[in-house]
Amino acid sequence: MGLLVSTLELRDWRNFEQRDIAFSPGMTVLHGRNAVGKTNTVEALQLLTAGASFRKPRPVQLVREGCESAKATVHLRGDGRVVDVSCLVEGSRRKFRRNGKPCQSADVPESLMSVLFNPDDLAFVKRGASQRREELDSFGRQANRGFAKVLAAYQRAVEQRNRLLKEEQPNLALLDAWDASVALGGATLLLARLRLFERLVPKVCEVYARICDGERLTCTYECSLGDDVPGMGRDELTARFLERLGTGRADDLRRQQTLVGPHRDDISFALDGRDARTYGSQGQQRSVVLAWKMAEVELSAEILGEQPLLLLDDVMSELDERRRAAVVSFVQEGIQTVVTTTNLGYFPPELLAASEVVSYGG
Repeated sequence: MGLLVSTLELRDWRNFEQRDIAFSPGMTVLHGRNAVGKTNTVEALQLLTAGASFRKPRPVQLVREGCESAKATVHLRGDGRVVDVSCLVEGSRRKFRRNGKPCQSADVPESLMSVLFNPDDLAFVKRGASQRREELDSFGRQANRGFAKVLAAYQRAVEQRNRLLKEEQPNLALLDAWDASVALGGATLLLARLRLFERLVPKVCEVYARICDGERLTCTYECSLGDDVPGMGRDELTARFLERLGTGRADDLRRQQTLVGPHRDDISFALDGRDARTYGSQGQQRSVVLAWKMAEVELSAEILGEQPLLLLDDVMSELDERRRAAVVSFVQEGIQTVVTTTNLGYFPPELLAASEVVSYGG
């Protein structure tokens, strides 16, 4: 079965002075009205499994008002293993530990990956390309520590090149050097992204067909370096990237930013050949993101050999009955799930009877 969340301890964390929560190996429902801390709990679980929070908070925002520090600790148990992961927040710093030993945030997913689904994700198809890139990259960072390093290195190189482009009289020799760095880093990142995308997409399309009675979904990675990029090696990609940086330099200087590369790529979806963003109904678009999240769970299990933690933050109220049923059916396949809700009526009585229901008052 792999590692499962056993308990979570929160001390002066967000709105909690002290809160200890025990979790079911199946589904745990965090129930209560809005603004009582359910999402804060989910955020702590994500931070201690993914190493990052979807809210991207500053450390001080994690500390309860009037306090100097905060701590969140998750206890993981399974297959005869015991792993404790904690995050201590003091001042402007977050310090992670695993079984008492310091670790980096990038090391955290090695214990247990997590997949988060919240209401903001429901606009995945319609919103800007950055959200779709971030979704793929966030999953990649958890699935492979090397991905996180490659992504961070490329982002730093682009930032440095952009800073140079903003200078009144850029040093062209230095710009050539940053072109080479950006091209090599971008080619490496692009290969990692495409490998991940190619493993994820078949699962997304398969899940979508199950949810939507066989309707055909296709997903396309739209690369700013050209449609023929899939299949290229790193050297060929690097040469292509360098060429595009050279031919686009005048535009880059005028706009003072790097206009080509993985940071400008996108993912598109089509339903039976028609663009989902333009022609898909709200229900179809929500089914796409639901299928994407379920596919992430399946691929996580395939990559690590054990199920990830599934975090569902207030999404049941945003889904219609058919899609709620799809979520419930998926959850019942043996995935440890934590779900927040204001309404227990969204869940079948027999599922609630087999779940841990945690009440949030206030």
